[in-house]
Amino acid sequence: MSIRTPLRPLARVLAARSRGENPDAIERENLRLRHEEMRDRSRLRAEGRLLVLGLCFVSAFVVVGARMGQVAATVPEEPRAEASGTPILAQRADIVDRNGRILATNRVTNSLYAQPQEMIDPVHAAEELVRIFPDLDRERLIRDFTGKRKFLWIKKKIAPEQQQAVHDIGEPGLLFGPREERLYPNGKLAAHVLGGTKFGREGVMSAEIVGQAGIEKQMDAYLRDPANGDQPLQLSIDLTVQSTVREVLDGGMRMLGAKGAAAVMMDIHTGEIISLVSLPDFDPNSRPEFFEGKDPSANPRFNRAVQGVYELGSTFKIFAAAQAMELGLATPETQIPATPPFRWGKFRIGEFEGHNYGPFLSLKGMIMKSSNVATAHVAQQIGVERQQAFLKSLGFFEPTAVELSEAPSGKPLLPAHWSELSTLTIGYGHGLSASPLHLATAYSSLLNGGTKVTPTLLKHEGYVAKGERIVREDVSAAARDMLRAVVADPAGTASFAEVPGYRIGGKTGTADKPKPTGGYYEDKTINTFAAVYPVDDPKYVLIVTLDEAVETSGPKPRRTAGWTAVPVAGEVIRRTAPLMGLRPEIETPSQAGLTLTATH
Repeated sequence: MSIRTPLRPLARVLAARSRGENPDAIERENLRLRHEEMRDRSRLRAEGRLLVLGLCFVSAFVVVGARMGQVAATVPEEPRAEASGTPILAQRADIVDRNGRILATNRVTNSLYAQPQEMIDPVHAAEELVRIFPDLDRERLIRDFTGKRKFLWIKKKIAPEQQQAVHDIGEPGLLFGPREERLYPNGKLAAHVLGGTKFGREGVMSAEIVGQAGIEKQMDAYLRDPANGDQPLQLSIDLTVQSTVREVLDGGMRMLGAKGAAAVMMDIHTGEIISLVSLPDFDPNSRPEFFEGKDPSANPRFNRAVQGVYELGSTFKIFAAAQAMELGLATPETQIPATPPFRWGKFRIGEFEGHNYGPFLSLKGMIMKSSNVATAHVAQQIGVERQQAFLKSLGFFEPTAVELSEAPSGKPLLPAHWSELSTLTIGYGHGLSASPLHLATAYSSLLNGGTKVTPTLLKHEGYVAKGERIVREDVSAAARDMLRAVVADPAGTASFAEVPGYRIGGKTGTADKPKPTGGYYEDKTINTFAAVYPVDDPKYVLIVTLDEAVETSGPKPRRTAGWTAVPVAGEVIRRTAPLMGLRPEIETPSQAGLTLTATH
């Protein structure tokens, strides 16, 4: 801190007076020096400020020049309007089939809402909206628009042409909010697999899409995870095969007057579901409401392939035959008593339509002829506990583990008291109800060499480990040979399933439908055909089930699976096998020549 020098220092004034000088000269000199010092400080301060200002201008010009160069080097883009508010959810992951084709994706759409306090002519707006959206209530809209409400939803999502029509009304109180919606470009195809979505939390500028049913609900966490936005969920379904199966099944259902149908095609070794169809079906883009009724299967949202549990009739007989061979109780040639009726206490077990197949049938003949009596004898030898354990190992005691939200509701119906009589009737497919998917899984586990499979709608990548062993390989091969006879032998019950070039094995099942009040209908059946192909090197299992199908080309109605489900399944295999890379077995020219020579 500097100390200012006094203008009239006393010592100098006294010295000046002693010398006779004027002391005022000292004051003027000191004042001059002080002014010069102040002037120098002011000049230095001004020079510093000018330097700082100059540096600021230089920096600004450098920044502006750099930004102009950056803008000049970028690709031009259209400006985008920024909406206020925070988006509720990132984009939902796509769902694709096993070949990468889109099953479910997203598209940008708009919602329509109103702010009545901003409206110029509320009545006119209401009338125009009713013209565009006929389902709206004109009187209610007018009441809402002219009341005290400050906000109301009109439509949660609208089509582009509807948006343009609303825009043309010219009403400033009608506003649009951008949002995404789930799109199923294939419509009804794979509806029961995909299920559908709905809006969860909603805002003006966005909405949360959540799974409502099917795999959309079961895999909701994966599909909503932003980290999976670029990684679609890949299913085991083949879109082309699914389309073909649905087309054939729908045609068969209509031709045979069935009230419903289901089909499951499964990879016999991995459990991958190649096709799953339930009819009637629906469009997941406009998912219908689920109405309450006495018969849930009448609702198109009901998944017959997974939720529908039925007595599957004689398709169960192969399980009794296979277990008997596994336990060493019989071989394919073992003779089984077959004279009807089989008596158990006051109960009598007979054959379909009173057939009598003679005193004995081989185990193979039991399957080919579909004998209830012979199967009851085999089941009796197996016994209650061993039958329960075997069917449990095949998955008939629990819902299937497939990735559908509806799967837990498809739990098999087991006898309240599993008596020996239950064992006899379950042996030929009555007294235990299961879904077509249960049957497909069990047939795959039994016929793929004898190892358990788990059904899945997700595509497997790489090697799939084998499950626990159910039966020996020779038992599995013998069971396939029996099923081949059912189709190949003219006396078999499934000869209509024979497709030239493909060695198909299978088993029919015709079960009377139970009445809600107890007992069974005499003219209503569930018809099922379970097929495996090719028999020698099995690749796929196909289950076809028809509800109340009737074939009417003959003199009397025919309701058995051999006349209904079997020809439908045969047509499915004929049309889909080439799509899946299965080549038909065709005679070589040399073989044809040898045959021709022999005929001469």
